[in-house]
Amino acid sequence: GMNALIAGEVNFLQIAGGTTVSAALGGSNVMVIATTINTFVQNLVARPEIERAELLRGKALGISRFGTSIDTGARIALRHFGLVPEKDVAIVQIGSVESIVPAMQGNRVQAGILSYPAISRAKKLGHRVLLDIASLGIPYASTGVTTRGKLIREDPDLVRRYMAAQLEAIARMKRDKNFTMTVMGKYLRTNDQELLSEAYEIYVQKHLLKVPLPTVDAIRSVLEELAGRNPKAKEQEPKKVF
Repeated sequence: GMNALIAGEVNFLQIAGGTTVSAALGGSNVMVIATTINTFVQNLVARPEIERAELLRGKALGISRFGTSIDTGARIALRHFGLVPEKDVAIVQIGSVESIVPAMQGNRVQAGILSYPAISRAKKLGHRVLLDIASLGIPYASTGVTTRGKLIREDPDLVRRYMAAQLEAIARMKRDKNFTMTVMGKYLRTNDQELLSEAYEIYVQKHLLKVPLPTVDAIRSVLEELAGRNPKAKEQEPKKVF
């Protein structure tokens, strides 16, 4: 995705804010032009016997991969409960969010950081939600739209027209649940109406921004996440990437 954008094969990307900021720190002239979801829409979910977060001490927590927003969410959730990531609780890469639930089922990990629809699947299997990370209210450029800085300078009208279409799409999503669920089902590869309805209510009605403006605070959170691995992130001014 990002390589295709940088190469000029595509003009716009719907992508995680962290991916854009990482590319910008690496010298690519890419900019966030919209932040559609500006917090962590994730839950800390544990096996049924883990009745409270303190019982995770000495256990393993599954994430997708290190350096993702799921990884960041894991560290925020553990610290919220006074647990030190990688010291009190092991953090294990599983590969994908969908694979974390089977890893919990098999007791390879005792908890995981999940997004929807994996949260719905886990709850159906009897696993416990210990924390809705979104409820902490931490601003974070979770996902949004990115383009090349060069395109903004050379063809601002195209960028404006794209954003007009994006806003129209958001409005349609918010007012037409059935249509949106059909589209979501296609890309999530599921016909489970209950699961799709819950994902719709959480992502579209609760967290999808009607006016998807990037903010300094949401980009700063991304830079803070990246600073542990990339010293340049400490010096980067948030406004330079949107």
